[in-house]
Amino acid sequence: MTDARGSTSPNGGAYPPGTPCWVSLMVHGMAATQEFYGALFGWEFQPGPQQLGPYVRALLDGREVAGIGQLPPDRHLPIAWTPYFASDDVDLTAATVRHCGGTVGVGPLDAGEAGRLAIGSDPTGAVFGIWQALELLGTDITGVPGTPAWDELLTYDTESVAKFYEVAFGYEERPVASPDPDTDHVTLHIKGRPVAGIHGVGAALPRHRGPHWLTYFEATDTDEAAQRVLALGGHVLTPPHDTPQGRVATVADPEGAVFALVHMER
Repeated sequence: MTDARGSTSPNGGAYPPGTPCWVSLMVHGMAATQEFYGALFGWEFQPGPQQLGPYVRALLDGREVAGIGQLPPDRHLPIAWTPYFASDDVDLTAATVRHCGGTVGVGPLDAGEAGRLAIGSDPTGAVFGIWQALELLGTDITGVPGTPAWDELLTYDTESVAKFYEVAFGYEERPVASPDPDTDHVTLHIKGRPVAGIHGVGAALPRHRGPHWLTYFEATDTDEAAQRVLALGGHVLTPPHDTPQGRVATVADPEGAVFALVHMER
């Protein structure tokens, strides 16, 4: 993880293209998942677009934070949080993803009046979404507990995939300063602002997961939140520890969706 992204869309406007603007989770047990995240983050829920099946939007203080949808019973896909990157033209971005060696597995398709979306993967297999906003600009609140703070791609090495994201989404790549010369870590910038990261971890990448995006959520107290995850039936994969960006823990919900908790001193 590097510097967390700032406020959501500037002055309430649309997210600049390439910026992580939404995060969504597809699960088998909608009711149990809502109960877990409601208890963990204080989220409330309201119905969202149903184009891909049952779907709800998570709200914090009445403002959209994230989405949770239901997988068909016969679909045994990995349960994972998926970041969506903003686009002015999802069809063009999807075509660029294909041209750069990625794949598009869903869409582009309309999500009712909310916007238009596609779901793709980079050349290493890491899954992400593309979002062209209409009524739903994206996550409407950040910087407070229970909201997305950062998205980081965990992959084998940055060199093999960073160029894909630069071309597909217009990122500027900058190395992360580290006292360890072997650290393989870059940030992706839009208009000079860090919006996401890529971390090459080599053999430390879990074989059963492969390259994947990890979403960080703000927590008031990382240690307390990690304990609450356990009490709610989730798992702590990496115990809370201090980093230059704050205190971080990696956890999983009861269905196995992995995410990180972070408390950053401001």
